[in-house]
Amino acid sequence: MLTLVKTITIKESVYKDLVKVKGTDESFSDLFERLLSQARAIDILTKLKGSMTFKNKSKMISEIYSKRSVWR
Repeated sequence: MLTLVKTITIKESVYKDLVKVKGTDESFSDLFERLLSQARAIDILTKLKGSMTFKNKSKMISEIYSKRSVWR
């Protein structure tokens, strides 16, 4: 894979915040990819919100809560 090197300028405070959320074995590129993929997932879920209907919503919710208690 070809890697292009780019220089970006960010505020010192932003850099410090990024260092706090960056994993110890994670590069900044990996961090940005992770943050962007999470943002995309949230965007997708936001767009899907309200687009589905459920035949038995209360049953589904009770099943979710019962399984949650097992996982915790």
